[in-house]
Amino acid sequence: MAGRKRQVNDSDILRVFALSPDPVLVASEVAEEIDMTRQGAFNRLQKLEEEGFVKSAMKSSARVWWITPEGKHQIASSG
Repeated sequence: MAGRKRQVNDSDILRVFALSPDPVLVASEVAEEIDMTRQGAFNRLQKLEEEGFVKSAMKSSARVWWITPEGKHQIASSG
């Protein structure tokens, strides 16, 4: 369909972390890589954290995220 964005799956988001030279990312960096709004990326990251694939912490005034060993395993098993 014209004008419709492709669906982003969990593995797409996790690959952003795996391919990044930085050990931690903020939601806006993830959003930029997968062509999603910052709020959309934040919501998806929260879901991935609940599932154990990423972790987060507040650093200064920003929430930073990083991939867990479980998240790396998820990428490997998804191909």
